[in-house]
Amino acid sequence: MPKIVKVECFPVSTPLKKPVIMPNTRITSIDSVVLKITTDDGTVGFADSGDTSSWYRGELQESIIAMITRVIAPRILIGEDARNIEKIVAKMDLLVRDNNQAKATVDFALHDLKGKLYGVPVYDLLGGRTTEGSRQGWVLSAGKPDDVAAEAQKAKALGFELFKMKIGHGTLQDDIDMVHAVRDTVGQDAVLTIDANGFWSYEKALHVIRRIDSAGLDLIEQPLAHWDIEGMARLRAQVKTPIYADESAQELYNLKEIIDRRAADGLFIKLQKVGGLVKAQRWLTMARLAGLPVHCGCMIGSGLEHSPAAHLWVANEWASQGLNESIGPLLIHGTMESKNIKVGTDIALNIPKFENGICYPNEGPGYGIELNEAFLISNKTVGVEGRVVEVGSEVAA
Repeated sequence: MPKIVKVECFPVSTPLKKPVIMPNTRITSIDSVVLKITTDDGTVGFADSGDTSSWYRGELQESIIAMITRVIAPRILIGEDARNIEKIVAKMDLLVRDNNQAKATVDFALHDLKGKLYGVPVYDLLGGRTTEGSRQGWVLSAGKPDDVAAEAQKAKALGFELFKMKIGHGTLQDDIDMVHAVRDTVGQDAVLTIDANGFWSYEKALHVIRRIDSAGLDLIEQPLAHWDIEGMARLRAQVKTPIYADESAQELYNLKEIIDRRAADGLFIKLQKVGGLVKAQRWLTMARLAGLPVHCGCMIGSGLEHSPAAHLWVANEWASQGLNESIGPLLIHGTMESKNIKVGTDIALNIPKFENGICYPNEGPGYGIELNEAFLISNKTVGVEGRVVEVGSEVAA
């Protein structure tokens, strides 16, 4: 029985080549937590939490490290059989309220570890491969209409089929103009979406959506605050453009309310939001039963952060039918294809392949990722301590 004997958390700050502009925020660096879980036979599983933006998940590097090293590791992980992921996830949900990004990071590392123990890629643990790669969309940073349209044109030329716009660069009219400029540029056949990240009021959302309905958007993501599911249902009844839930759709009981209220035409999943791969599979089953299509987003992260989604999206038949926007490594490195990313500049030494708008998970045991140990040292977050938990002890890293 491979027992867990060591849990290590490393705070890492990865600078972005180009800022990502979103409603009320400008992201220039990704502050994440890299987790290592080691068994008594020396096998090590890796995971990267992805961006810890407080406005989305409400979790920080410090809170994730504290939750894992002060609660989850000593009370659940140390001494446990590393293969018992379902058991560990159940215990985390009983012992820890919320903190889904911390839980997901543990879940991710355990899947990598289990794949290595059995000598198989993670997608085999999830049911096997249903498709070779996942089709990806490009996330456009908020900006002037002409600039956003030019970026969309470049992405289209490289094989991307979906283009997601972020609002909030200027006025509501600027947002409206941006939508029409991008549609005119990419053509009527392209999949076009917009993400409000819950920053609109009901009145603002109704005002904008009625003025962009003619652009033929495929969906509008989270137009209202995450808690306003009743408002999402009212809005959906007033507009033509499909409404998708992201921040509102976290736990299974959130999905049930969305389904019962008919508050969305589809859903966005982020693995950190739902708590990891085990819980994501339950979430996807519920979405499928309700007939709700699912798109996959990302927290913006390294090649390691992206890997759980890359493996799930080729294994899960319902999820693989949709277009995704899990392009965190590309956003970090300011490129639209992974071949342009210089080796050694990412948490992962071997980033999953992104080519012609398609992502392919790495082969090999677990996620097939080689960890860039030198990067963890050179990019350690200033002012944040890592921690190590071993049998009978806890120390700063």
